Amino acid sequence: MPPPDAQITGLLIEARGGDRSAFDAAFAAIYERLEAVARRHLIGERRGQTLTTGALVHEAYEHLVDQDRVNYQDRRHFLNMAGMAMRRIIIDHARKRRALKRGGGQRPATLDDNLNVSASQAQHEDLLALDEALERLAGLNERLARVVELKYFAGFTDQEAGEALGISERTVRRDWEKARVLLYRQLKS
Repeated sequence: MPPPDAQITGLLIEARGGDRSAFDAAFAAIYERLEAVARRHLIGERRGQTLTTGALVHEAYEHLVDQDRVNYQDRRHFLNMAGMAMRRIIIDHARKRRALKRGGGQRPATLDDNLNVSASQAQHEDLLALDEALERLAGLNERLARVVELKYFAGFTDQEAGEALGISERTVRRDWEKARVLLYRQLKS
């Protein structure tokens, strides 16, 4: 049974004061959730891929522990930041692989109903295209982009995303649908 949110929030508050052991305890308390988020991001990756679930979570830890200027407010804020760190790691990994390949064989990405890049097309170019589309979406509508970031990259439920953004679950669902349509159109073109 995971520790209650209040306990994790307390650890994160202690970590703000420079207590590394409190940060480590908070990270350990939500490790399983972070693994689930990482596993979802890596669905469809080829066998023998250098970026594994464990490696992704541990790289996210390295990014998060070195964030001196971030004051993690609570478990949701921390998960949001972890999801964003994972996004940056995955995109950087894809960019490095593209640089090695020199960009050959590009094809457009497609999205399934859950906004996952289809397993048959889960290649680095698709991740980069999704990242670029998400950046363009943020330019059009910041809240839609935040909903995608929270639900897709941080693994938030509609309720958690709504609480983080100060909107209702129903609005999160509407924004999610709008974002999916806009991202699909951008990726298709």
